[in-house]
Amino acid sequence: MSAPATELALFPLRTVLFPGGRMGLRIFERRYLDMVRDTLREQASFGIVWMPEGGKEVMSPGERPASLALIGTEARIADWNQQPDGLLGIVVEGGRRFKINHARQADSGLYMGDVDWLAEPSDQPLPPRSEELHDLLRQLGEHPHVQRLGMTVDVEEAGALANRLAQLLPLPEEQAYQLLSIDEPLQRLNTLHNVLDGLAS
Repeated sequence: MSAPATELALFPLRTVLFPGGRMGLRIFERRYLDMVRDTLREQASFGIVWMPEGGKEVMSPGERPASLALIGTEARIADWNQQPDGLLGIVVEGGRRFKINHARQADSGLYMGDVDWLAEPSDQPLPPRSEELHDLLRQLGEHPHVQRLGMTVDVEEAGALANRLAQLLPLPEEQAYQLLSIDEPLQRLNTLHNVLDGLAS
């Protein structure tokens, strides 16, 4: 018997959040300010889901969910602050991946989804040819922006390495989403390696 779906607030973006990855967000719409407040108060999470080209990153109340990707990532708030312009800034960290069964819009304008958590295969040790990628992640980890996010870059597993690199590298959105959709950690890392080889050639 399958487990019941979980109801999760959805934050559509034109970017992809990976498990273990971190990103900064500026929150200015009332519905998302309320979502962040409730998330902090309840020590809960929300879902970040990629919206492909053609959809609206911020949708107006009354619109139907359009072109939401099927797979998203749980987001937990790791830090928050008021930015110089007065807007709320948050840093989120990716948790579990999920699959959207049904999405709808609440009266507040916030999008809600009935989601199933995706089973994550056990991570695997780094393969021999990953040393170059591991060095690349360490170099990225020295960047001030990455240090401000507080993202862990000292990883020893294939999936964790793939997730951190995919989060930090300027990959095309569609390629990033394809990587997120891969279940096997080693396959995700190998696919990322092939993508980077293609960009370098």
